[in-house]
Amino acid sequence: MKFMKLGSKPDAFQAHGKSVRYVASELETDVTINVGEVKFNLHKFPLMSKSNRLLMLLSQAGEENEIDMVDFPGGPKAFEICAKFCYGMIVTLNAYNVVTARCAAEYLEMTEDVDRGNLIFKIEVFLNSSIFHSWKDSIIVLQTTKSLLPWSEDLKIVGSCIDSIASKTSVDPASITWSYTYNRKLSVPDKIVEEGMNFRDKIDSVPKDWWVEDICELDIDLYKRVMITVKSKGRMDGQVIGEALKTYAVRWLPDSFDDSVSDARTWRYRYLVENLICLLPPDKAAGCSCSFLLKLLKFAILVGIDDSAREYLVKRISLKLHEASVKDLLILARPPQNTLYDVELIQCIVSRSLMHGKYSQDTKHEENGDFILGHEHVTLMNVGKLIDGYLAEIAYDPNLTISSFVDLSRSIPEFGRPIHDGLYKAIDIYLKEHLSMTKAEKKKICGLMDVKKLTTDASTHAAQNERLPLRVVVQVLFFEQVRAASGVQALSNNARDTLNSTTNTDEELEKTAADGNKSLMKQMSRMKIKDEDFLKNGKLRKKNSKITKNGVQLLPSRSKRIFDRLWVVARGHVENRSSETSGSSQSPTSIAPGDTKSFGSSSRQRRHSIS
Repeated sequence: MKFMKLGSKPDAFQAHGKSVRYVASELETDVTINVGEVKFNLHKFPLMSKSNRLLMLLSQAGEENEIDMVDFPGGPKAFEICAKFCYGMIVTLNAYNVVTARCAAEYLEMTEDVDRGNLIFKIEVFLNSSIFHSWKDSIIVLQTTKSLLPWSEDLKIVGSCIDSIASKTSVDPASITWSYTYNRKLSVPDKIVEEGMNFRDKIDSVPKDWWVEDICELDIDLYKRVMITVKSKGRMDGQVIGEALKTYAVRWLPDSFDDSVSDARTWRYRYLVENLICLLPPDKAAGCSCSFLLKLLKFAILVGIDDSAREYLVKRISLKLHEASVKDLLILARPPQNTLYDVELIQCIVSRSLMHGKYSQDTKHEENGDFILGHEHVTLMNVGKLIDGYLAEIAYDPNLTISSFVDLSRSIPEFGRPIHDGLYKAIDIYLKEHLSMTKAEKKKICGLMDVKKLTTDASTHAAQNERLPLRVVVQVLFFEQVRAASGVQALSNNARDTLNSTTNTDEELEKTAADGNKSLMKQMSRMKIKDEDFLKNGKLRKKNSKITKNGVQLLPSRSKRIFDRLWVVARGHVENRSSETSGSSQSPTSIAPGDTKSFGSSSRQRRHSIS
């Protein structure tokens, strides 16, 4: 910290109790100056030789020789600094008292007209040559100016400090040599610097947001002015500004908030949030993270900010919704809503996000023969996955209506939800937590799900889910058999193409048949439900399952009967198609007559067994 010493005589000020200060001297004091609640017993001549204001007041005081200074800037401490300077006693100025001394000297009119090298001149030299060149001293001085308004503002100390701070934030980090506070660990990208630097230089490299913690100590009014000046220079990255606002919010906003907080503190929080919203960087693509914006929105709702500020915040969130997490969206509802979370607000954000995105199904392009999803399509898929996770969280709420659940689910376009596992999980939780649903309501909520977009694991879980309507279970089982049958048919076609296109040896044919048999066994075993933890990969767990001696989980009796019939019918259908295809594409000599008879006989026997 910079400092400056004035005067050379020892300090002769002494105290008599808490309210009287005097100078120990052989000469008797001849004037009393009241500053606030403190009386100063001093001598006229030293004061009149440095202060034009005291010269005028003492000349008008008459025989009483007592002066009252009720509105003295800085109070008794500031006056004592000026009085010591008048006596030539040692005074030490630093970042904590220089503004106080400057305002007091201005009040007392300690100018060069009265005496050469007066206090105002010396303080100005100290400010311009030392304080405004120091990073931390400028911040400290700016903090002290708030209690000395409007004096500090009129003397341009506030503006000079703000310009000094803002200019230093724009300096190239590689050129920074002064000390600063940086308690956070450097991120991986920050540690990656040019090759050729040693490890110590990489760790000690200055990040772009090195300055954000130090200015967090400023009051919101001064902080706002600093940030506006920083932004006006146009040299600060939007992400750094966003990080600065996030750091300030963490410093001054509480972790939790309830109705027991006093009205004065609620007003302060509201004022702080509204100013942070005004300071959001204009770059909507970068800047603040969606997680921070949602946290700001949560607090904004609790403290009751005005509608325009809230509307602007919602708009900014909708532009970056795909970056959010499910936890970020869990905003508590406020009366008169009776749900746990504010579903209507999330519905509004999703609608705005889709409107801004202008997503379409034709957002993929071809590259080297492969179809690559466009950025907008990937963004929409992220939003769809996010909303499915949010639906799974709010499904536990007993007060969540079916219409709210359905409306939020349908807000995601079909091509934004290529896989329905997440939606199925949310539907299953809702069915489990709302046991009083009617058949029509179950049909409505299950109608959101497309069984053809379920993965194999989700299908196997749905096939044994007794909470699902029978119609849905039948659809799941049927589609799974069709999918398995399609795999078998594809395997048969591949084997036939191999026979027609090449002349293979017996060993190669045996190898092809063995591989085909393995693939077929894999296709058939896909429908076996193993006793695995379905939640380990973000999927669903079936509880209270029945386990056979071999560890194979059995379907419920209702689903098993449907499963058996669909399985046999699907196999017979595939075998018939295989026979017809083989007969039409191969020569009569390619298949032995006995083999053909056996194939057809086995098919008839199987069909007879289920009739």
